[in-house]
Amino acid sequence: MAVSTPLLRVTGLVKRFPSLVALDHLDLDVHGGEVVAVVGHNGSGKSTLVKILAGAYTADDGSVALAESTDLHFIHQNLALIGELSAVENLGLANGRGAAAAAPFRSTEERARTRELIERFGAGFDIDRPVRELTPAQRAVIAISRALEGWTHPANVIVLDEPTESLHRNEVEVLFAAVRQLAAEGAGVIFVSHRLDEVLDLADRVVVLRDGSKVADEPVTEIDQARLVELITGDAGAVVGDAQSAGRRNEDAGPVLRVRGLRGATVDGLDLELYPGEVVGLAGVLGSGREAVPSLLYGAAPSEAREYTVAGQSYARRSPKASLARGIAFVPGDRGRLGAILEMSARENLTLPQLRTLTGPFGNILMKEERDETDGAMAAYQVRPPLAEQKFTLFSGGNQQKVVIARALRDDPSLLLLDEPTQGVDIGAKATIYETIDAAAARGTAVLVSSSDDKELMRLCDRVIVMRDGRMAAELSGANLTERRLVSEGYGFA
Repeated sequence: MAVSTPLLRVTGLVKRFPSLVALDHLDLDVHGGEVVAVVGHNGSGKSTLVKILAGAYTADDGSVALAESTDLHFIHQNLALIGELSAVENLGLANGRGAAAAAPFRSTEERARTRELIERFGAGFDIDRPVRELTPAQRAVIAISRALEGWTHPANVIVLDEPTESLHRNEVEVLFAAVRQLAAEGAGVIFVSHRLDEVLDLADRVVVLRDGSKVADEPVTEIDQARLVELITGDAGAVVGDAQSAGRRNEDAGPVLRVRGLRGATVDGLDLELYPGEVVGLAGVLGSGREAVPSLLYGAAPSEAREYTVAGQSYARRSPKASLARGIAFVPGDRGRLGAILEMSARENLTLPQLRTLTGPFGNILMKEERDETDGAMAAYQVRPPLAEQKFTLFSGGNQQKVVIARALRDDPSLLLLDEPTQGVDIGAKATIYETIDAAAARGTAVLVSSSDDKELMRLCDRVIVMRDGRMAAELSGANLTERRLVSEGYGFA
């Protein structure tokens, strides 16, 4: 039972970025003895809140206050454990002990303390075994134990940021038992998750964020799945998508891409077909496999499949170079790291992957032709400022993305793979990019769009494949393609 004085009080928290308000005067209290779930769709402000609490971001306004002697502790999605080290060694690093310490690293006291912390949660495993060899649930218990190291009293606040992402269903309960015990001892718990069934199972109270604002703060006993989906989406009814490319699918030509049993990364057996002129979306929460599909299809990450054909021809040995030769283009989600060379000019980034049409008989670059093509592309894609020789890094995010997409479309590909095509761009650039995708589909290009933005998928796509746990959970089109259905299917609440 929560006590009256909060351990953590967040008041009027504001965080602005150039293109959006990520948090808009957020208030949040967390009391000892309660588990508060913070939920919301992608871009709702959950991650921004966690980063401010952790000190990674500075708020533009508002305050974060802790009760006297209360500390904040964090368990992030990746757990931040060193796989080659044991539980004893990982906990030793947390309290400042390392291989260079004067005393032996594995002292009797350290081993006893590690075993004591782990056994608090009913877990028993070899504390000297490298943690990479342990189960995800056992690693999660180590992460919680490490977070508890140094606690002199139970009245602290622990933040769990998507902690169940890598856990199987039977392992989740091991973690939840540990969390419930912490709360029973007087800790306050913030549980950030997109798995709404787990939220309803674990939390005492649910806080819903939407577009940076708190839209609900309710006891879990007064909320159900349907109400939670409604609060997250802001949609009490059905809103049909308005894909501009609807009806252009050309089945007479046969599929551009046919895949059976695609596996790799977080994808576990996906069947997929794309036809000329259609735009197909991939939806799903983080970790569903949705974000991994484009790079697997392109050959940028290793994969296997029972069948993989492009324009009816088998494509067994996949690589970016081979994909380009087959008319496949790819725009990665992280353009700064994977989609561009930041210190090169816009011209160089636009033409570098495919210079054969701009190369003279002696291997020389035909500079005039290259400049003419770049100038034409910058005008066609409305890149501002239209300065071909300006360093890529000096353009805004939206104009950088226009250059990257222009490069992907240079050779009129038969298949265009897009991962988060409008992430981090302003509303004007987003409109231009949408028009570009529409135009590519109208020319007969098959387009696959992986996006965390459900409204974007509804705007662009003829049909959307919703992924969950590495597999297709649903395929939505027409009147069924609504934000409510996308959220429900993604969370497994259909």
